[in-house]
Amino acid sequence: MSTATTPDSAKLPKPHYAGHRDRLRARLFEGGADALPDYELLELLLFAAIPRRDVKPLAKKLLAEFKDLWSLLNAKPDRLMAFGLSEAAAASLVATGAVALRAHKTSAVKGTLLNSWQRIVDYCRAAMAHEKTEQFRLLFLDRKNQFIAEEVHQRGTIDHTPVYPREVVKRALEVGAGALVLVHNHPSGDTQPSRDDIAMTCAIQDACAPLDITIHDHLIIGADDVTSFKALGLL
Repeated sequence: MSTATTPDSAKLPKPHYAGHRDRLRARLFEGGADALPDYELLELLLFAAIPRRDVKPLAKKLLAEFKDLWSLLNAKPDRLMAFGLSEAAAASLVATGAVALRAHKTSAVKGTLLNSWQRIVDYCRAAMAHEKTEQFRLLFLDRKNQFIAEEVHQRGTIDHTPVYPREVVKRALEVGAGALVLVHNHPSGDTQPSRDDIAMTCAIQDACAPLDITIHDHLIIGADDVTSFKALGLL
């Protein structure tokens, strides 16, 4: 009569991270996200894409490389994969960043835009502060200052974005806007408006005035700061 043998794998000690994923999920559900440091929240995002690996060291390395969660979630996929992430893991992080930004926008544009101005500023920072090249966005409002639409109107280089006032006016008329908020970023981090920024804003305002389209503000977004033309007395 033969005796059944135990598979070699059953004799091996469990890895040190066995049960870690369940414990981490339990802490999230019991204490909420505030109970977890950034690297543990990142671990939770990586679990599904990397099912059989201790991802804690990877999460810590990623945060050391990208400095904070938002910069990481807005990194380009090729940079994430160059760092060692699989396509699935990179897609998981990029999608998470996109979902967070879209939810942020939905909250920011509810109701009369001018009554939720700080939410608009916060959304624009979230959308643009991490960009490595300049982009020029338009936020379109109706006559009651209700949000209609938002779009990236132009993309440029690290320090310049060509903007043509007649194209801005044309687009405002196409969407039926009665007011605009102009937004662009300075990847350098210096949010003080340049002479070109001021001249371009005046040209857009002059082009919009005969059509009774109001320019509420022009925001310049930096990595750590936001400058408002209206607050500076330039609008």
